[in-house]
Amino acid sequence: MPNFISLYRGQAKPKNQQDGMAHMGVWKEWIGSLGDAVVVNAGTPLMGAVIISSDGLSTEPNPNAVGGYMIFSAKNMEGALKIAQTDPYLKMENATLEV
Repeated sequence: MPNFISLYRGQAKPKNQQDGMAHMGVWKEWIGSLGDAVVVNAGTPLMGAVIISSDGLSTEPNPNAVGGYMIFSAKNMEGALKIAQTDPYLKMENATLEV
């Protein structure tokens, strides 16, 4: 099966520590439920993006910056999209995924 990467975008964050712990529990349960999808990297958060362009460097907040990623296997893009659409990250405010 080919590998796919799911990019976590939107700078979604829990409202407080309790919501963060609850989300993490749901997310861990979701990861465990993926079954046939071989999770190569269950998730890596990224912090402090610096945008590089021909104009130079920018550390200005970017609401569409990649905040993390997950690498997983699926039979094809359709299967990968079905998996990504069930990711609990999408329940957080301003959250989007790119596969």
